[in-house]
Amino acid sequence: MRLKASNYWARIMHCVHNNADETYVSSALPTGGYLSRSCTPQVMAESIEVVERSININDKLGPKLLAAAEQNAILRIGWNPAGDKVPKNGELGLCPALPKGSRMRGLGVFGSWIASYGQGGAFTIQGDAGSFLGAGNDGNTILCERMAGNHAGYAMRNGRITILDGVGNDAGAKMTGGLIIIRGSTGSRIGGGMSDGLIVVHGDVGGEPGSGMTGGRIVINGRCPTPPSGVSLRPLTAKEVKEINALLGEADLEIPKDAVCLTPSPTLNVEGRGNVVSSGDLTGIGLVPSDDHQLANYSVADTIALIGERKGKNTPIALPLPLLPIVPSGEDLFIDKNEDAIASNILSQQPFITLDSPRPIDIVLINSENLPDMPRLLSNAGGIAFDLDDLPAMNSEEMDGMLVATTYLVGYSAPVLFIQGLGRIQSLHVRSSHHNIDLAVTRIEDGSGLPESASLPLIGRSSKSHLEGTNTQAGILLGFSADGHDLAILKASGISVICCEVPMVEATDLANWLSSISIDINAILRRLGLSSIDELKRTHLRALDHETAAVSGLRLAGYERPLPHWFAR
Repeated sequence: MRLKASNYWARIMHCVHNNADETYVSSALPTGGYLSRSCTPQVMAESIEVVERSININDKLGPKLLAAAEQNAILRIGWNPAGDKVPKNGELGLCPALPKGSRMRGLGVFGSWIASYGQGGAFTIQGDAGSFLGAGNDGNTILCERMAGNHAGYAMRNGRITILDGVGNDAGAKMTGGLIIIRGSTGSRIGGGMSDGLIVVHGDVGGEPGSGMTGGRIVINGRCPTPPSGVSLRPLTAKEVKEINALLGEADLEIPKDAVCLTPSPTLNVEGRGNVVSSGDLTGIGLVPSDDHQLANYSVADTIALIGERKGKNTPIALPLPLLPIVPSGEDLFIDKNEDAIASNILSQQPFITLDSPRPIDIVLINSENLPDMPRLLSNAGGIAFDLDDLPAMNSEEMDGMLVATTYLVGYSAPVLFIQGLGRIQSLHVRSSHHNIDLAVTRIEDGSGLPESASLPLIGRSSKSHLEGTNTQAGILLGFSADGHDLAILKASGISVICCEVPMVEATDLANWLSSISIDINAILRRLGLSSIDELKRTHLRALDHETAAVSGLRLAGYERPLPHWFAR
């Protein structure tokens, strides 16, 4: 199990008390969390304990939410069974995916990612909330009686969020629907990148309001700076004032006639250059045998890779090949056994990364677009992969909140991946090891244009500095579809798992592609005299031309002395 028992964590009794229409919830069971002292001794105990407390509360609340909804009861956190106030202090990731009809009330200062992925419940916070309040909301009604942090209502699709004492930066960013009401001042970039929905502000807004918005409206009853390009500032019509006040439904939240409105404005449709793609593949690298003899041509090598092994303390996901292909939907992976039993069996054993409709062995790729779908997607998934290039930049506490909320939906033992571009590889590896992530995947196509061969020493040096001695493995996301040669090269370079796009989408063709990779990698291992893919080392690699040797630091074929890239600091 990822979340193992912790003997240092004092037991806190859980107590539920029904009184009229309210249920009091005071604490949870002792467990370990993502921030494990054995893995990340540099983490302060306070952070570890906050994560553990938060996980415990979610574990205890979950089974009671539906029952409380049926009884029209309110679950409370921040009070003891006697009704005395025991305010919360930093608990994060609480109450993800609140079901329809459920009601929560919280007292104290809460951390990030509270009431995310809402499905129609209600949460009243008598206090402050951290960042990402109601992120991915798809139906919750959330009331924060004091202030909230950054990214409130991030990527929300439906529902209502009311904040009564101001909010940080990027409120309503990437929202596609729903209503956000803010009383008090806001930070910068309110409604940034929103495509639909309504934001109402009774107060002053910060710089760049509506930046990048393509739809929706931001109504401001206060001071508003000059909006950025692509955003128009206009007065409201009488019809809009009436319509919006009817939607708000509360006299003290009504907007006056002189309120202003931000909407997208037409801009020139100019095509940019687009991202620069990598300038090469791995064909400039060869594989040479060691002194071992060649294996028999009928021998079968061990090509299995494990994700989430955790030094024998967890049940890992087994990959038939060290490969995680990416497909849009798990629906593309089904083959009727009666039509092609062999192809069906190949696909049924191979996990994929997918954006939608995962199978129980698949890993869901999380980005800003599918965030509200997490309750549905993760109920049937085998793991999660966070696209950090698409999600907002987060500090350590915000990442903890995201992990607590999201892993509650998929199960704490499920593998977790971080994916980020090559230009931020050290940050990726540091964050991944800090948060005890299973696989840190470096995206090569990050716009830098660096060839794959040049990325190998960068990944190797960073892995040695930040991942050695941790539970986190190094992965890579290629800009092309891999073959057996690519897998052998990358495994020899110290990379555990290779992610890539698929060369085709038809299920039978995918099975044939996987089968050909398996055949190729077995032939390569036999030629090299290796019985397992894990025996591949950098000593088996040679650069086949001067350019590849120069960017990769590998020995040039015919030369024995390596170039210094792998050792330079």
